[in-house]
Amino acid sequence: MQSRSSMLWTFGITSVALFMVSLDNLVVTTALPVIRRDLHATISQLEWTVNAYTLTFAVLLLTGAALGDRFGRRRMFVLGLLLFTGASAFAALSTSANMLDLARAIQGVGGAIVTPLTLTILSAGVAREQRGLALGIWGGIGGLAIAIGPLVGGAIVNGVAWNWIFWINVPIGLVLAPLAWRRLEETRGSDSALDMPGVALASIGLLGIVWGLVRGNDHGWTSAGIVTPIVVGALLVAAFVRWELRAKNPMLPMHFFRDRTFALTNVASLLMFFGMFGSIFLLAQFFQTVQHYSPLQSGLRILPWTAMPIFIAPIAGALSDRIGGQRLMTVGLTLQAAGLFWIAAVQTATVSYSELIGPFMLSGAGMALFYAPVANVVLSSVRPEHEGKASGANNAIRELGGVFGVAVLAAVFSRVGGYQSGEAFAHGTTTAVWVGAAVVLGGALAASLIRPRREPAYEPAYSGAAT
Repeated sequence: MQSRSSMLWTFGITSVALFMVSLDNLVVTTALPVIRRDLHATISQLEWTVNAYTLTFAVLLLTGAALGDRFGRRRMFVLGLLLFTGASAFAALSTSANMLDLARAIQGVGGAIVTPLTLTILSAGVAREQRGLALGIWGGIGGLAIAIGPLVGGAIVNGVAWNWIFWINVPIGLVLAPLAWRRLEETRGSDSALDMPGVALASIGLLGIVWGLVRGNDHGWTSAGIVTPIVVGALLVAAFVRWELRAKNPMLPMHFFRDRTFALTNVASLLMFFGMFGSIFLLAQFFQTVQHYSPLQSGLRILPWTAMPIFIAPIAGALSDRIGGQRLMTVGLTLQAAGLFWIAAVQTATVSYSELIGPFMLSGAGMALFYAPVANVVLSSVRPEHEGKASGANNAIRELGGVFGVAVLAAVFSRVGGYQSGEAFAHGTTTAVWVGAAVVLGGALAASLIRPRREPAYEPAYSGAAT
């Protein structure tokens, strides 16, 4: 076990890194209207501004964990930080929507290396009795960063320019990388194999599906250019599952899903991010596009939603060991779904802000209750040597939920509404949020079916070899 000073350094470094990487999930949302004008972007290019990051992030999370196990977690953590920092500079210098989307994809690769390693590095210095609290704070930090992304993005766009959303990462990364090299201890995992066929099948398959979903409205859902990538993508994902069942060292061990807790928690995570990401993608643009507020004013109006994790997540993390993380997740997802249903019920082009404060607060409370216990619930279902892959799997699955949420709800939005007028935008958004709310409610049902454990399934102490 690390000394108290070393543990504090570890917690501080991993927390800042997690916050920075997680922030970039949705930091661009309130900047999308400005980016659309400055770079003459289409709706599909705007979707890729979000999805290029989340897709590469999701697909490569498990590879990031495996690279840390093989080559050293501190070493790969630092390399991931430097890659993320360089890609942030590339994004800031972008002069076209396609250039920005490429930079976002590279950012996602760096984020995919950093994120799972923040958890495995942190878990090395946490005592068993502090596990729920530490992982609750870890989950809360990640959730908070994602939640306040629209506000931070709006403030930067309003005060400087959209490019500074990405420039701000550069000094943080350049300070954090050498600090991590000096202060973190090097560890490796017991499983050092890399499953490159699995990475290739999952990456290409998911890219094909998302590519088809994003372009479906523009090209026609029955056209060969849409049906072909979706079908081929689905076949490759099926081939990925088949390969993982037989692979000697799979990137995603399918036996994890035999555990009811692991399987249902990941279903709940997928559906939560589907509904939340897709809804925020549209709602963050609503105040600017329809009600003509500035990016900062738009971000501030979402604050009752996004600020709730600050107050609730630490308390929920501390309570998760006492009352059961699955109960908190169920309540959280139910509140999130109720908030989205409420938003969809009252939203019109001329809705007053006072009518949205209540559902925003309800959604924020639900989001915090979900984020805080989810990491502990997932890790309680696997053995210590599988923590890296289990954490990577959960992060990957929930990020994929976000990718599909943005793609599907944007497709719903484009089908029934659009940017033609305020009324068209509001109608499309309302319809999409109804769908998102129903999906999150499905996640609440999945969480409610998790059976509480009276004792952990294993001794949750770190078992990797220090070097």
